[in-house]
Amino acid sequence: MQRPDEELLDFDTGELEDWDEERTRAALDGEHGTLYRNHLDIALHLDQWAEAESRRTDTDARYKAGYTQALRDTAAFLRQTYYLP
Repeated sequence: MQRPDEELLDFDTGELEDWDEERTRAALDGEHGTLYRNHLDIALHLDQWAEAESRRTDTDARYKAGYTQALRDTAAFLRQTYYLP
């Protein structure tokens, strides 16, 4: 079952370099709204994955930092509509 838009958009936009509320609403209401909702859902999972990875103690600290940053960056790009057609 698809999450409600309010849940998909429940994240800190202050850390996003290119957040635009109007662009987000247009994407949700536009031709690719279903795809964008999927991207937002994936971003939630990436955030959870990054959080779990950041708690690991069995990896090198620099590797862990880079890996979690890559997950968070990908989530941010998905949220900012970068991967929509």
